[in-house]
Amino acid sequence: MTPHVASHTLATVKDADRKHVFHSWSAQALIDPLAVAGAEGSYFWDYEGNRFLDFSSQLVNTNIGHQHPKVVAAIQEQAARLCTLAPGFAVDVRSEAARLIAERTPGDLDKIFFTNGGAEAVENAVRMARLHTGRAKVLSTYRSYHGATAAAINLTGDPRRWPSDTAAAGVVHFWGPYLYRSAFHATTEAEECARALAHLADTIAFEGPQTIAAIILESVPGTAGIMTPPPGYLAGVRELCDRHGIVFVLDEVMSGFGRTGKWFAADHWDVTPDLITFAKGVNSGYVPLGGVAISAAIAETFATRPYPGGLTYSGHPLACAAAVATITTMEEEGIVEHAAHLGENVIGPALAEIAERHPSVGEVRGLGAFWALELVRDKETREPLVPYNAAGADNAPMAEFAAACKASGLWPFVNMNRTHVVPPCNVTEAEAKEGLALLDEALTVADRHTTAG
Repeated sequence: MTPHVASHTLATVKDADRKHVFHSWSAQALIDPLAVAGAEGSYFWDYEGNRFLDFSSQLVNTNIGHQHPKVVAAIQEQAARLCTLAPGFAVDVRSEAARLIAERTPGDLDKIFFTNGGAEAVENAVRMARLHTGRAKVLSTYRSYHGATAAAINLTGDPRRWPSDTAAAGVVHFWGPYLYRSAFHATTEAEECARALAHLADTIAFEGPQTIAAIILESVPGTAGIMTPPPGYLAGVRELCDRHGIVFVLDEVMSGFGRTGKWFAADHWDVTPDLITFAKGVNSGYVPLGGVAISAAIAETFATRPYPGGLTYSGHPLACAAAVATITTMEEEGIVEHAAHLGENVIGPALAEIAERHPSVGEVRGLGAFWALELVRDKETREPLVPYNAAGADNAPMAEFAAACKASGLWPFVNMNRTHVVPPCNVTEAEAKEGLALLDEALTVADRHTTAG
């Protein structure tokens, strides 16, 4: 693949960006965004022709890679036919996108409410749960990310919540399972599962079950660390919700649409929630789209009672055309099955070997095309390579590691003391092995900051 350099110059792109673009999650004067000229498949490149293997899938959303020709063609065809239409109309491409999604959701989640992205999906799922139950509180875990809008950021457990947390949003946080750093002093997955469920049951009891509208979990927490739940945990949460009339919401914004080697991560544990939120991989991020998959019981709540929510671009035709093409392509090309194969036979085994070689790798965990390496100073004590929410000089070891990845042509996904291995779900075996070799080499930089270094 020969990188194609766009007609704009590096200087004009960077100048306009610095003058006019306000970037998310950033101190504006302290950043220097890479100017990207193009992308294709598992790679993107800058204006100087430097090519990067995208082991981040951007924000873990380009599940079928960049510029897939079938999806690009579908967007072009839809644009020529019908660019936009208000959400109150029945539109063929919107109906087809909803049908294809509903066919793949577990259980009876057959109604689809479309949004523009994951945060809006979470906002509406919470609203539906509160209206359905007549209750106000929502429980979520500390190690979580649910979005940056009003309710979603309060539900979020990571430090991005702190500047916006009103402490009055009806949100209660609890500890989810995480055996490597167990809050419950567990030593086995079975202990972690049982004790995490007991902790949640106590939280429900002390908050008052009759006050709780919903419990929302990421089926597999994404940005917070790709911590696959122990066997029985999601089923246990389902039972607690059923016992107390609480709506069970699974956030599959990051883990859905093939990322874990299943259409939805919940399928690994045969659990059906009442609501599923989705976005990102539904159309590989080509046009903004998210939504909520809704159970029959919750849909019935709004059969004769208007649902008090909506968006101008709900079910936008271009976004839905991209979703139809993405889902169809994933089916035709066996991309979900390929992601499962990668996890089981390529990425998982390679990361296990990498962990053996590097004193900086404390734990490897994941499935499909969804993996995390937890980096530590000491494997015995499990001290993180950098402190929680580190910045500036405190974060230097991770910044050096990320820089080493980029210098080698690998674009990593780095958060706190972790690096995530989240390439496109259709990355080839050769590309995956290339990236893993580059990651292996870059970890020598992290090793220098360990007690063994």
